[in-house]
Amino acid sequence: MASSYGSLVKEATVLLNKFTAGRQCLDDFMEDASKDLQHMDTQHKRFILDVVSGCVEYKKLLDVVINAFYGQNGKCLSRGDRSQFAIICYLATFVLDDLGLQSFSNIVKFLDIKKMHTFLSFFFTNLTTWIQEEWNNIYDAAYVEKHWIDPLLRWRPEIDILLDQLAVKMCRGSQVKKAPIKTTDPQEFSLTKPKTRSLPMPELIPQQEKHKPVPNSTYRAPKEMQMIEEIKQRNHQKAEELLYEANMKQFRCVNPHKSENTKKVISQLKEEYDSKLKFSSVHSSGPPSSNKNNIWPIKLNSAAILRQGALYDRKVEEELQRMERLMEGAREPSSFLQWQKEMREKDLQDELAKIERRHLEGRISYEEAAMARTRIMARNQKAAQLKKEEKAQLMRRYAEKRLQEEKEMRDLVQQVAEGHKSSKAAKEKLQKFKQSIVKEVSEQSRELLRQALEEAQAELSRKFEIICEIRAIESLPHIRVKNFDNTETAGHELLGEMSMAELKERLALVKEAQQMEQQEKREHILEEKQSKKQLLLEQLDTINLHRRALAQATASRKEERKATLGFRQVATQDERVLALQKKLEEKQQERQRLKQIESNKAKTSEQAAAHTKSLKEKSWEDLELSLERHIQKEAPYVVSQREALKT
Repeated sequence: MASSYGSLVKEATVLLNKFTAGRQCLDDFMEDASKDLQHMDTQHKRFILDVVSGCVEYKKLLDVVINAFYGQNGKCLSRGDRSQFAIICYLATFVLDDLGLQSFSNIVKFLDIKKMHTFLSFFFTNLTTWIQEEWNNIYDAAYVEKHWIDPLLRWRPEIDILLDQLAVKMCRGSQVKKAPIKTTDPQEFSLTKPKTRSLPMPELIPQQEKHKPVPNSTYRAPKEMQMIEEIKQRNHQKAEELLYEANMKQFRCVNPHKSENTKKVISQLKEEYDSKLKFSSVHSSGPPSSNKNNIWPIKLNSAAILRQGALYDRKVEEELQRMERLMEGAREPSSFLQWQKEMREKDLQDELAKIERRHLEGRISYEEAAMARTRIMARNQKAAQLKKEEKAQLMRRYAEKRLQEEKEMRDLVQQVAEGHKSSKAAKEKLQKFKQSIVKEVSEQSRELLRQALEEAQAELSRKFEIICEIRAIESLPHIRVKNFDNTETAGHELLGEMSMAELKERLALVKEAQQMEQQEKREHILEEKQSKKQLLLEQLDTINLHRRALAQATASRKEERKATLGFRQVATQDERVLALQKKLEEKQQERQRLKQIESNKAKTSEQAAAHTKSLKEKSWEDLELSLERHIQKEAPYVVSQREALKT
């Protein structure tokens, strides 16, 4: 019976360690504990639950004794035994009359004798002194003395006898026993045992790739030849389009179209000629004049006005300096300007002749390039014909090679099918070995998860207690009351320290000074604007005067340009230009002759291509018929091989 009571006390200590008063309700915890203890006897289960609930109910009384005991003897004891001492204190104080001294002594002797002796001697020696005083602070003094102190004092003689028995057991356990003399025992020779051979790892079975079915393209005519013919036709059409564009669109260097400048001159001449013809002049108002001086006012900003005014002032200063130099005796540049004008006209004539020669040389080079292009096309056609013949030979060789490869593949399929039959047994062994490994790994993972959950639950409970303490501290009110006076200083004892009222007065004075300064700036800005406006008006007057003078100068320049048109007609009469024109005509005739020869050749080549195409079609039909005959012969053998692979 002693061992049964001792085991029940240990079960109660385990349950009491699990209970946490701040996070769990006592009733829910007791229900969960009763479910866990269903396998035990009803009397034992009731004893454990009563002890745990009693320790939780009288926790304050028990903590007084346990805390003092650990404060005196904590260095020699473990914190894990706290629940065990609490249960012994509860049994001695509240359940000793019902339990009996014999059962209580059995429980004490079943546990650690040394710890129980120190705890009981500490408890009964201090019972009537400070323990009774602490219990009186929690409960009524009369109730404590009547129900708890007096029964313990009645059991004091029996408890002293129990403590003496425990002391005797402690002394006996501490005596050193003589060790028996050991005799030599014969032992076997420690020979090395052969190691068990480890099972070799099974070799990986290569998975057979799925056999690709015979493509449908083997029973059809190849599409490559048809695609090549379509590509040829498209390339031929593109070449004809490019040739047509090259003939229609000439190079830029030989562009026969006239430039915009010449078009303008021609339009002016036509207008002058039409103006001389006066049809129904009575009712008509006449053509508008070509030279109109549209002097519209241009809107300028201030920067543009000042910039143009400075430019015109600079020009006036330069003109005045030139006049002063002439008055002092400088040379008149009119003769030099006349010579310069003549030389420029001569250079212009040479330049126009050069342009015409370049134009004709460009057209000649274009004709030569067209002739070279036709020669290259003929050469390319011959090379393409040779390529066609080579490709036909390669296709025949490819068909023969494909037939040889099909025979080799049939032999290989038959060999692989025989090898698959012997691989099924090895697969089953490998699968059983893998299943055993998976079971072991799953059990280990469950154990690790359970430990991790227990650690996380303990960490969460610790954090919850810390949060509750922080919230209780933060909930305390903070009352701060301070009166404020505008006329008093802050009391920092600084040199520039001032009160709030003085600061406001000084800020008002600074604001008035800033407003006066802004008013003065506004007046100064208005004066500057007025002076700038007057300056701009003066500059506009000078700009208008200079514009009128420039309009007159442009009119005189236009008349001089009309005189230069006569030089271009002289440039076409150069001897070199005439020789180049003759050469261009000869090249054009030669090109027309080559075109006629090419058209005749194209007709003959089309007839030859049609004949070769018919021959090729016949050769391909013969090849297809031979392939079909060969496949029909080998068909029953292939079907039997497929059925064997499926089984």
